[in-house]
Amino acid sequence: MIPEQRIHDLNEAGLADHEFRLRYLTDLLSRRTLDVQGVIQQLVDFQVAIPSWALGTGGTRFGRYPLGGEPRCLEEKIEDVGLLNQLNGSSNSISLHIPWDIPRDIPALQQLLQEQKLVIDSVNSNTFQDQKDQHYSYKFGSLSHTDQAVRQQAIEHNLECIRHGEALGAKTLTVWLADGSNFPGQQHLRRAYLRTADSLASIYEGMPSDWTMLIEYKPYEPHFYSMVIPDWGTSYSLCQQLGKQAQVLVDLGHHLPNTNIEQIVGRLLQFGRLGGFHFNGSMYGDDDLTTGSIKPYQLFLIFNELVDGARDQAVTNAAVAYMIDASHNTKDPLEDLLQSIQNILTSYAKALLVDREALQEAQENNDVVRAEELLRDAFQTDVRPLVAEAYRHSGGVLDPIAAYRAEGIREKLIQQRGKLSLSTGL
Repeated sequence: MIPEQRIHDLNEAGLADHEFRLRYLTDLLSRRTLDVQGVIQQLVDFQVAIPSWALGTGGTRFGRYPLGGEPRCLEEKIEDVGLLNQLNGSSNSISLHIPWDIPRDIPALQQLLQEQKLVIDSVNSNTFQDQKDQHYSYKFGSLSHTDQAVRQQAIEHNLECIRHGEALGAKTLTVWLADGSNFPGQQHLRRAYLRTADSLASIYEGMPSDWTMLIEYKPYEPHFYSMVIPDWGTSYSLCQQLGKQAQVLVDLGHHLPNTNIEQIVGRLLQFGRLGGFHFNGSMYGDDDLTTGSIKPYQLFLIFNELVDGARDQAVTNAAVAYMIDASHNTKDPLEDLLQSIQNILTSYAKALLVDREALQEAQENNDVVRAEELLRDAFQTDVRPLVAEAYRHSGGVLDPIAAYRAEGIREKLIQQRGKLSLSTGL
């Protein structure tokens, strides 16, 4: 952890420039009768979960290039997330991936989480690969497998994830299936869906009454002919069968090129079935790049739908769970997470600036240019001073990446953990 005095000193160095830019932007937005302090508070309140596996260097099927100082256990991962949250105040929760990060000493972990001012918000099951000493293989499916014994093994794993989550206060189970087929005729498409629905129902029945199941979808990969849950409609249909505690999870990388993701978000909000987001950036597919690095305007349009839905009394969607789901081998993973959070908050802040009344009027009058210009005006506004101020209000630093580098965090982690330390789960 960085001492509070050091946080103050880091902020003091850039405070004059920050306050100058903030005053200018505040004056500009106040002329539009925008509640600037209200926007800043909404940014302060916005939290994005960090997955336990994203704290190490990612890779591809061709190779991985660790940079050293990676967390070797769950305790060190909690410490790394605590550092991120200290820098920006926007990542106060962790999402566990089981069995990569099975909690062992629960009382000690609870104490560490309290010290780091963090919570465990969700657990993710893993039936997309075989684990050591696993009795049955998932090569041909897990919850959709033709063999009841394999399906039961996958069901029990998900129930085990829930038990681990309960011990640490989590309330959400995320299910992503790699189940699918690579060749025509390999799998009976309807029966695979029915078997999956039946397996999910068994897991759903074993969930505590205050838990939520998030069902993720993906159009392709690891299978390229068919995926059992390829789109939001399939996920939605499964949720409808299961009950109110089941919600759709949208991963920004899990769409075919040029898919209108913001429209999907709007639909799910209207149906009350948008449960969560996994943030990342995508150029071609599930690239797992830095959030907002490739398609920032799309990210803004998604937040535009989220903000609009939150302000519409006709929308009864429950609170949405947000998590970063990115991993690659060319960046320091902690710097990448800081960048992602910065881009997420920037997009959120811009969406908060949209003149909703004027936009609705333009839409009702079919004034296409006016409607588009209202969105473009908000998107092109430099809201970085608002995000920096939100960091400061949260007890963080004005420029988290600059502070991370000034403090030599990676070098210190390498000294503590070694140049060859590898993060679990990758």
